[in-house]
Amino acid sequence: MEAFLDDLAIMAPAVLFNIYFAVASIPLGFVLAIFLALGKASDNQLINALSRGYIYAFRGSPLFIQFFMFYSLALSLNLTVWRPLGISGFVLHPLVIGPLVLVLNTSAYTAEIFYGALRAVPRGAVEAARAYGMSRSQQFRRVVWPNLIRLAWPAYTNEVVFLFHATAIVYFALPVVGAQADLMTTAKTLFERDFNAFLHFSVAALYFLAVSLVVFFVFGLIYQRLMRHLPAQPGLRFAPKWMR
Repeated sequence: MEAFLDDLAIMAPAVLFNIYFAVASIPLGFVLAIFLALGKASDNQLINALSRGYIYAFRGSPLFIQFFMFYSLALSLNLTVWRPLGISGFVLHPLVIGPLVLVLNTSAYTAEIFYGALRAVPRGAVEAARAYGMSRSQQFRRVVWPNLIRLAWPAYTNEVVFLFHATAIVYFALPVVGAQADLMTTAKTLFERDFNAFLHFSVAALYFLAVSLVVFFVFGLIYQRLMRHLPAQPGLRFAPKWMR
């Protein structure tokens, strides 16, 4: 029990790095995904092709390889671009390039979610808005977007949780600078000390579970707010159903 509590205390600062990577990536990824989804639905062949190619490239390749590719690309430009500008330490820092790669990755998955929701928006509602005399921007703001985000929110919640879980591989693909250490790096260091894999990685998993529970709860509240115009529905249940 004492070793378990020690691990909880040691890994408490480490989880902040995982939370940082997720929080730094979610807003930018969300905004970029909107433009990608609209681009994929665009009638402009060039924009459509570029959006589809981007989404396919990042959804079709492993995130681990994407980290290696972008870090290698940034490193290859160090002598010619970053160092003369005096920003090599900033660009190559894991706290910068880590969220950058996560933004590019999650925007592709989120864009596919938004694109599916966009196609599911009732055509009748759009036609009614057009008949009412709304401009295209008004149709999007008042009809398309509210329906899209309500349809996409449950799947987007899962994407946010998956993104948080993906932060576990950041420091496996990128160099560790100074005393930085996320959950998995800390668990690996503790494992190399006494080879107790079950204890250390179980504690890391508990932290991932705890943060994921918070994400589900917060996003569940947001979803209830989005659906407030509908009759009351059962809220988010955390207790498992042992008896049926």
